[in-house]
Amino acid sequence: MPADRGEQPARLANSLPFRAERKPRRHQHCLSPGICGNLSRHDRRTRLPQKFGVIAPSTNTSVQPEFEAMRPRGITNHFGRIHIPNDPIRDDADFNQLMDNIRAQMFRAVDEVMTCEPDYLIMGMSSETFWDGLEGSRKLQQRVEARAGVKVSMGSDAARAALQCCGAKRIGVITPYMPVGDAQVRRFFGDCGFEVVRLKGLKCASPVLIAHVPERELRDAILEVNGPDVDAVIQVGTNLAMARLAGIAEFWLDKPVLAINTCIYWWSLRQNGIDDKVEGFGSLLLEH
Repeated sequence: MPADRGEQPARLANSLPFRAERKPRRHQHCLSPGICGNLSRHDRRTRLPQKFGVIAPSTNTSVQPEFEAMRPRGITNHFGRIHIPNDPIRDDADFNQLMDNIRAQMFRAVDEVMTCEPDYLIMGMSSETFWDGLEGSRKLQQRVEARAGVKVSMGSDAARAALQCCGAKRIGVITPYMPVGDAQVRRFFGDCGFEVVRLKGLKCASPVLIAHVPERELRDAILEVNGPDVDAVIQVGTNLAMARLAGIAEFWLDKPVLAINTCIYWWSLRQNGIDDKVEGFGSLLLEH
């Protein structure tokens, strides 16, 4: 397999020397026996190339490079974009309009990315996946899976799985959203049995500007929501580029600091029986 980090041409999928039958996998992951699992060295050598389809808003410039940085050899990420305008976000009404814009185009993006016949679909977005609590998240996943015809991972279920894996109960949360979006995040985590001790909404002024939040501001937000009464810090909003910073923050907080893009990609890998350990993004991808 070439060592470059770009997408592999589709023709390679039919010419690679390990195009043999996929070997049985030993599924031993702590969260989902029979789904997540550990691969033997022989399994790693013989697994087939796997294609992940990803959908993300057209304004999102963080999720693609962060997913690509986490990608193990043999996996390729193929992006479809949800076309939305970069309208200003000044209040809850503007944020609700952003959500309407995403909903209007989301399934078209699903249809388009599925033309490359991926094995699995990742929703590289999080705001819509938290909407209407745990029940709303489950219904959305069912709708997307029915449309795509493959299994789907989302920010909401990935965040829940990551927090459960870390044993966290009381959490600090960072979002780029307006208060109406923050309320949906609180509701979802509450439905899942987590206590949101503190939440910091950054109220980013447009979809594109979410990616422009400097690491210094993100660092300050981590410190603001942290405390001795918090088991873990989690950040939502896939255009908020915090994957590497979260991994660094774990060293000086001595507790899990989870970035949503790390959670989503970790969960997608483990759901597909891929247990590769990836350095540079914290304990979740390295130890679980």
